[in-house]
Amino acid sequence: MAEMDINGQVIEAARRVQVRFVTKLKPPFKAPPTSIAIPSNLTRLGLSSIVNNLLKAGKDDWNPEPFDFLIDGELVRMSLEEFLLAKGISAEKILEIEYIRAVAPRKQEEPSLHDDWVSAVDGSNSKFVLTGCYDGLGRIWKAAGSCTHLLEGHTGAVTSVCVVNPRVAQDGADQIVATASKDRTLRLWKFDADEPSDQIKRIRAYKILHGHNASVQSVAANPAGDMVCSGSWDCQIALWQASGSDTGDVVSVKKRKKGAEEEDPQVEEEAKSTLVGHTQCVSTVVWPQDEAIYSASWDHSIRRWDVELGKDSLSLYCDKVINCLDVGGEGSALIAAGGSDPILRIWDPRKPGTSAPVYQFSSHSSWISTCKWHEKSRFHLLSASYDGKVMLWDLRTAWPLAVIDTHNDKVLCADWWKGESVVSGGADSKLCISSDVCVL
Repeated sequence: MAEMDINGQVIEAARRVQVRFVTKLKPPFKAPPTSIAIPSNLTRLGLSSIVNNLLKAGKDDWNPEPFDFLIDGELVRMSLEEFLLAKGISAEKILEIEYIRAVAPRKQEEPSLHDDWVSAVDGSNSKFVLTGCYDGLGRIWKAAGSCTHLLEGHTGAVTSVCVVNPRVAQDGADQIVATASKDRTLRLWKFDADEPSDQIKRIRAYKILHGHNASVQSVAANPAGDMVCSGSWDCQIALWQASGSDTGDVVSVKKRKKGAEEEDPQVEEEAKSTLVGHTQCVSTVVWPQDEAIYSASWDHSIRRWDVELGKDSLSLYCDKVINCLDVGGEGSALIAAGGSDPILRIWDPRKPGTSAPVYQFSSHSSWISTCKWHEKSRFHLLSASYDGKVMLWDLRTAWPLAVIDTHNDKVLCADWWKGESVVSGGADSKLCISSDVCVL
């Protein structure tokens, strides 16, 4: 016997199951809590159509919304029947299915063009996006296509950028950002993030940090916002003072004049301390807690450093070169990393005998360049790859929630912005913004 599906198409009869759709979403996304019988061969698209039909009842202006579905806390990524069979769940009782808004971008902004590869991006401040480029410039973007500041001064490609956010910010204080470069230096910059601007403002660093004797690959700020650390091809991690400019050597006592404006003299400083232990390039550093720095290296290791003691307190080893690292997820304790294969690996250092990853995601087809946890979610993170794709992940399923395919060359960097957008840069010289991603 045949039956009609919700679009009026004739489909082969399927076994039916009694389900109740539940959600933590607020109206207008709350469906009636009554149980209904649905075909067991439906996938998430069919389930999404049913929920949309329930939600649009009596609403003429309802726009269909993509949903994801959880049964017993696990995302459904196959037909209902296959899922129940795989998990040994009985279809004889009423099945409770939780629905959430699908985590996928609903809008793509116009790409913001650069003059060379976009090698670094930081979206941690909701007011702007910071990018670094192989043309040696940093850029501040208020929105897609709207560049407000150029950071001029590096003599080599910018490899990494970070926003420095002081824990106790003074009202009206300038925003501080840091950049790292192949010219072996780091630079610190100040600008007014709230200043209205009709034209691009060119600024130079207020502090130049010298000490590495090879390309600087990564820079990160501590949560207090008064220090930055850097990783380099010289195998070392250096720690630098970010706040204040009363120490160090003044490069030029004369103040440069630009029009009627005067610029403060630049200060050069050396590292406060170094962390030594890696035997090859330190590709990434992150500083999630004031007392602990995490680093990844081409020597196949991930290390956690005790900042006060200057020694590593944890070492994890992978059989691949590691390009990227981030710490987040549950308890802000999970370590995500990617490198010279298509696998995104996640470790939980709280577990004894933690040498093996607790999760491995393998949907990319080339090296992974970036991974980044969502700041407000213990389940979600993104990854970017030389395969030209950015993928959004949820720890509750082995398949990517969404694949963002806006670049036509290697993706070199990516980050979350405003909690609901993904920003990414690549070898196609573009900054791409994918917005309206409903993570929470």
